[in-house]
Amino acid sequence: MNVVRAEETALNAMAWLVGNDELLPVFLGATGASLADLRAQAGETAMQLSLLDFLMMDDAWVMACCGALGLPYETLLEARQSLPGGAETSWT
Repeated sequence: MNVVRAEETALNAMAWLVGNDELLPVFLGATGASLADLRAQAGETAMQLSLLDFLMMDDAWVMACCGALGLPYETLLEARQSLPGGAETSWT
């Protein structure tokens, strides 16, 4: 996946999240971001990485987002790894 496609995927996932009345407050609470922050920083890599990391915390969220967007489940991880600074980290 190239960077442009990864950014598009993150923005589409963000649009899905904004429309999810149950999950959006959880994301905002977990990140400390406001809706204004989300709008202002939507195009920034750090916000996109944060959003993808958040969604990937729960398989049900990945499945719901990808299902709604018509994407294979691995797409969010591929997008995260393709964004600048998003390569998978080895903790060992």
